Amino acid sequence: MGKTAVIFPGQGSQYPGMGKDFYEQYGEARSIYEIAAAATGLDVKTICFTENDKLNQTEFTQIAMLATEIAMYKTVQSLGLKGDLFAGLSLGEYAALAAAGVMASEDCFKVIRKRGILMQNAYPVGGGMAAIIGLSGEKVEAVLTDQESDDRTDNEKQSAPIQSRFGIVTIANYNCPGQIVISGELNALDAASKALSDAGAKRCIPLKVSGPFHSALLKEAGMGLAKELENIELKNPEIPYITNVDASYVKEKTHIKDLLTRQIYSSVRWQQSMERMIADGVDTFIEIGPGKTLKGFMKKIDASVTCYSIGTVDEMNNVLEELNS
Repeated sequence: MGKTAVIFPGQGSQYPGMGKDFYEQYGEARSIYEIAAAATGLDVKTICFTENDKLNQTEFTQIAMLATEIAMYKTVQSLGLKGDLFAGLSLGEYAALAAAGVMASEDCFKVIRKRGILMQNAYPVGGGMAAIIGLSGEKVEAVLTDQESDDRTDNEKQSAPIQSRFGIVTIANYNCPGQIVISGELNALDAASKALSDAGAKRCIPLKVSGPFHSALLKEAGMGLAKELENIELKNPEIPYITNVDASYVKEKTHIKDLLTRQIYSSVRWQQSMERMIADGVDTFIEIGPGKTLKGFMKKIDASVTCYSIGTVDEMNNVLEELNS
């Protein structure tokens, strides 16, 4: 019998009204939104449920997304859904931490509020991100470094990320085959995008983001987050989760704070994380949170596995019914 993994999306899939049906129908969800508001001093419900300018501002997007994801997870958990493993893309990793019992929901909200502010303000000018469509991660690496191959081990790549010939620009997200996100200084980003187009990329799409996330330019933000994490109590995961930084399982709390610090300025290895789970017997994935971004990625990573999305109460009921049939 195969394993089931619960996965949580990152910033970008938010929309006005997300989670409202959960809030209106389930006490577990209402409780989470109230905890988020108390922990941050923000009117989280208004940010999530109404048309407003804050929802797409990083410092508010992150807390809104996390509250919604944990609220949805707590609801489906109360109805009997269980995962054998967890993972989350970028800020979604904090939902995985909460689901795995590593960090109390209240502490997750405090940390993600600080994280959002740090990332929003870390590099106010001169940085950005772009989605590269139609090239593999290996090909993007080769163009950025002007080297056809990188023989280093994964651990060596983690300790010394690729050095771009264009300046400060690197891979921010390995989302799925044919969709890579790069991040860095605008001039370097433009030059790299042109070279990637010449190398065969179908499209190079500038992203509407407030900074060069998951690049070396966010290292100062990572150090700021490390200070915030000093006062947070962590527990060993009740259920293992996979970290973005190196696509490895985390079963003990020892290195979690360091991994979360590095995550802000390191590549998000989502494709590698999913491939690791599949290799270890996961054949069912359940995306919990707004949108269906991760389900879309999974179709390109491995179309043979089953992937569900739960972003509304109706979707939750349909998934639970199918899983229990």
